[in-house]
Amino acid sequence: MGYSRWNRWWSILFLLVPVLGVATFAVSMAEVGPFHRHWLPDNVNEFGGVIDDLYYFILYLTGAIFVGTGLAQFWFMWKYDGGQHSEPVKYTHGSHTLEVVWSILPAATLLFIAIYQMNAWADQKMRRPVIDVGSDQEEGTADDVYQEPLAVVTGRQFEWRIRYVLPGEDGKTGTSDDDLHIVNDLHIPVNEKVVLQIESQDVLHSFFLPNLRVKQDVVPGMKQFVWFQANRTGVYDIVCAELCGWGHYKMKGRLTVESRSDFDRWVAEQYALQQSTQLPMTTSMTESE
Repeated sequence: MGYSRWNRWWSILFLLVPVLGVATFAVSMAEVGPFHRHWLPDNVNEFGGVIDDLYYFILYLTGAIFVGTGLAQFWFMWKYDGGQHSEPVKYTHGSHTLEVVWSILPAATLLFIAIYQMNAWADQKMRRPVIDVGSDQEEGTADDVYQEPLAVVTGRQFEWRIRYVLPGEDGKTGTSDDDLHIVNDLHIPVNEKVVLQIESQDVLHSFFLPNLRVKQDVVPGMKQFVWFQANRTGVYDIVCAELCGWGHYKMKGRLTVESRSDFDRWVAEQYALQQSTQLPMTTSMTESE
């Protein structure tokens, strides 16, 4: 009897795994008690809802599988308790049908997720904003004119170097007065589509804007682009989501979303400061190192 009671105890203990797992997620999503603000950060990207919907869909799907697996394990441990059954164990060599079923079901589930997320992936990773569809009047063709990046963000151990490419006093881009160099302080205008070019100077980094649902690995030797449209002013985090060395923990920047007038004022102030010092990155690089 003692052996049987221990078997039943272990089956109940395994049952607590899905129960406590679901409860933890539920309390975290409700943001009550010690789990306040432990769930997703506020979404301030006009197009971030697609990412959230995809995240919740996969969470609920895998959560249902997790709960079902836990309940099945509990049922088998409880029903086939060795202390309650005196019949000898019966072994089988295997079941081809069962093997086919448990191979097809996960494969079909992953295929469904892959197809379900195709539009979200394309919108976030492939369909860069276009400002002119060209003479054929069709988007996605070779004569499309893409929106130029507001800034080039370069990951470097252990900081984010930001170079704005804006028309200087001459009103033209590509001249000597255009580049504005900043470190770890990205400013963008609110309610406007923004394109950023991201690069890496040394190792693999990951450019992550949690509040805008933007995350892209930054690969050395490659020019990549991210785009978004912030719909709320405020100050948010820029972090590196890829272990990039001993100082990875401090590779953190600041994203400021502000009105167009405040953004233009900030840019003018930074240009003036940069021209007055004549050494645009010396102070910032010294402080960061």
